[in-house]
Amino acid sequence: MVTVRKVKIPQGVKVNLDGTILKVTGPKGQLERNVRFPQVSITCDSKEIVISTESKRKEKMAMIGTFEAHAKNMCKGVLNGFEYRMKVVYSHFPIQLKLQGNRLEINNFLGEKKARYARIETGVSAKVASDEVILTGINRELVGTSAANIEHATHIRDRDPRVFQDGIFIVQRG
Repeated sequence: MVTVRKVKIPQGVKVNLDGTILKVTGPKGQLERNVRFPQVSITCDSKEIVISTESKRKEKMAMIGTFEAHAKNMCKGVLNGFEYRMKVVYSHFPIQLKLQGNRLEINNFLGEKKARYARIETGVSAKVASDEVILTGINRELVGTSAANIEHATHIRDRDPRVFQDGIFIVQRG
C-alpha cells in the first residue's frame, strides 16, 4: 500500500526539486529545504508536490506529514509571508526596547540595571512600537524562533510569577 500526500502549488509560486533540495520561489523571495529521508519520495510538477512512501511504519508516515506541512508553509511564506505580534507587558518598571542589528536590547526589565538581549534570526525583520514588537519574514520557523528568543529573554526567575507578570508575549500569529 502506498501512502500519498499532495500539496497544491498556489498561483505565482514556482517549485523546483533539485536532488533532495526543495526550492520554492514566490513574489516575496525564495526558500529552500533539504527533504531527504529514507523510503520517502518527493516529486513535483507545475501544479502540485507529491510526497509518498510504500512503508507502513509510523516514522515514515509521520515524516510524510512533516514534509507536507513544510511544503505548505514554504508556499504560504513566499506568497504572503508570516507576521508575529508581541505585546510588551509591565506593571512595575517600564520596559525600554532598542533594536541593534540582529538583536533586541531589553532595558529596565523588572528594574534590572543590566540589559537583556534577544537574538533576531537572519531573514526576519523586527519593528518596535511603543508597547508592541512586530516580527515579519517568509520563513515561519525563523520568525517563530525569533519570537521564542524574545519571550525567553524576559522569563522571570527568583520572583513570584503571580505578582510579577511582566514580559514580552506573543499575542497574534499570522
